[in-house]
Amino acid sequence: MNRRLLAVLVPLAVLLVAALGVPLSVTVAEREMQETYVDRLGDVGRFASLADTALSTGRTEALHQELARYHKLYGIPVVVIDTSGTVLLGPAEAYQEAARAEPALPRIVTAALAGARSEPSGAWAPWDNSALVVAEPVGRDSEVVGAVVTISDLSTTRERILVRWARLAGLGLLPLIALVAVAWPVSAWVLRPVRKLDAATSRISQGDLTIRVDAEAGPTELRRLAGSFNIMMDAVENSVHRQRAFVSDASHQLRNPLTSLRLAVESLDPHLRPEGDGRQVYDVAVDELKAMQRMLNSLQASARLESMRTASPVDLDEVLTTRVDRWRALTASAGQTLSVDVPPGLRLLEPPGGLGSILDELISNALRLSDAQLVEVRARVVPGDPGVGSGNGTATGDVVVITVRDDGHGVDATERAQALQRFWRSPRHQNVSGTGLGLAICADLVARAGGELRLEEGLPRPDGTGHGFAAVIVLPVVPGVESSRGATRTPV
Repeated sequence: MNRRLLAVLVPLAVLLVAALGVPLSVTVAEREMQETYVDRLGDVGRFASLADTALSTGRTEALHQELARYHKLYGIPVVVIDTSGTVLLGPAEAYQEAARAEPALPRIVTAALAGARSEPSGAWAPWDNSALVVAEPVGRDSEVVGAVVTISDLSTTRERILVRWARLAGLGLLPLIALVAVAWPVSAWVLRPVRKLDAATSRISQGDLTIRVDAEAGPTELRRLAGSFNIMMDAVENSVHRQRAFVSDASHQLRNPLTSLRLAVESLDPHLRPEGDGRQVYDVAVDELKAMQRMLNSLQASARLESMRTASPVDLDEVLTTRVDRWRALTASAGQTLSVDVPPGLRLLEPPGGLGSILDELISNALRLSDAQLVEVRARVVPGDPGVGSGNGTATGDVVVITVRDDGHGVDATERAQALQRFWRSPRHQNVSGTGLGLAICADLVARAGGELRLEEGLPRPDGTGHGFAAVIVLPVVPGVESSRGATRTPV
């Protein structure tokens, strides 16, 4: 989060420094070029004055020697040309060699022979390798008899510009470095409560309603936010506790009068005539009382399971070791076959209440409701399922997919969309014992571990008339123990 904040602040600071530094750099470069131009203009102005006198008197030897010394001293060719462009005085060869590389020379010379003084060069950029051409007319107005022309290499000037730019860049980096040095601890101080709030909400999403955040650290606004968050969580936790306590207390308090009512009804059994209508009414009343007792037991179990807040790592092998023999005995007594195909060494995040209880419920549904011949339990590791396992702080991104499926009477797509709702039961199972809470509770518990419970088509039915029922549990893989993806249990 600190890096993201700096990623916003630093580019803005860079733009600000650039907005100030680029115009300043251009001004520095133009100033250096202007100084060089003024210096060369002064030289050619002096030479033009001397050339005017020398050409008018015919004594040119002294001027010729001075132009040669100037070229030898500074490496800059200075010549005197006549109106036709012919070199009269100065290092002609050096001038002509330099002139071949300057396409702007004829224009500048023509303007000087017309009596106009050279304008400053606009090529000030360090990556431009053109020279500075300065021409001064010899004579005035209609009496111009020639011009003094100099071609100056600007490499030294451009080096000075680069040095000045480097210094400006160094000075510009200082506020950026200072900004980063100050912004990092300040942003850490500002965002620390946000990170704690994020961690708290992640724990709360797993079902731990006891989490609170520090409302004494950070800026005033974040302290107020943390205080409001804690007050909200107090209200939520109290509401959930009251709800669970009501369900548990109501279920518990109803058990005794319901048991008494059932005993009273069952005590009527000896007094009923076998051929009368009372026997049918008696059987309906007893069945309804039994269903109410099952409902109360389910509500109490739901309240106990929902009070469990946290998920924890577990080895799938350990869960299966305590369950498979019992499942096999139950399926065998029902005339069914159990197949277990699970790789060894899988470690995953166990939902609150235990993964074994959830698998027991799914196996029980397959035995009671599906009329299946084969019940299959499979598990596989699937890489990186997005949206599953996020925020639990322990998952690697991989998930374990556990599938319990059968080849019995399946559930169509419309019913599968409703089957995870509380108290929903298929019309085909209204006379089968159950409350319609099992799958809904299992789905809630799996979701608290950062996973997902979904319903799909099962195995093909033996008669080829469709597919059975499948419940798929997706849970995050927990790092720390290597998972073997290749080896599998032998189906039983």
